[in-house]
Amino acid sequence: MSSSRGEGLRLLCLHGYRQDAESFRARTGALRKALRGRAQLLNVAAPHPVVARPQPGDAASDPPKAAARGWWFSNPQEGTFNALEEAPACQGLEESLDGVAAAFAEHGLVDGLLGFSQGAALVGIICALKQQGDPRFQFDFAIVIAGFKSRAVSHRSYYQGPIGVPSLHVLGETDRVIPAEMSRDLASHFTEPVVLTHPGGHFVPASAPQKKAYLEFLAQFIK
Repeated sequence: MSSSRGEGLRLLCLHGYRQDAESFRARTGALRKALRGRAQLLNVAAPHPVVARPQPGDAASDPPKAAARGWWFSNPQEGTFNALEEAPACQGLEESLDGVAAAFAEHGLVDGLLGFSQGAALVGIICALKQQGDPRFQFDFAIVIAGFKSRAVSHRSYYQGPIGVPSLHVLGETDRVIPAEMSRDLASHFTEPVVLTHPGGHFVPASAPQKKAYLEFLAQFIK
């Protein structure tokens, strides 16, 4: 699959925990500008409202608000998520997978996935499902920003085999929400990951060095 249309590649974008489609769109304005003419970003909202107050160590970059949403909860009783938590039980992933599958059906051609933080962790899981032959997810590549492996016990099966999806992994060396080693750990499960580091923290970088790396990665999928 590749895009030859004037608007470029179509990337389905999955936001971070306690964000939503609109807030993530606002936070990726510089990236949209950097990719103008090469790719368009299609934002998808997670299905689960987040109503709990933030807890220490939560993987989030936004404060709680009415529109805050999440892809799954590592603590279903409290309705919270913590990327560092070894969760014996979690809740919400299947609904999120169904929601992303519906977005694929709604948008038609989707060339790639782009995820940030918890959304990037979900991208990793979807890549594993694609590797396993899940017909719902037809795409060519993934951009994983501040990604990590889910520590939920029920999610371990997603990381048991190598993932052959072409991937670009973007990580911040000073990220205190998702430490760089967690992002590198996720990247290690991909067969030929491209790893892009930046000196900043927990955000989507789009300055000149990152723009160059994004465009070089995407160029192989544009025909």
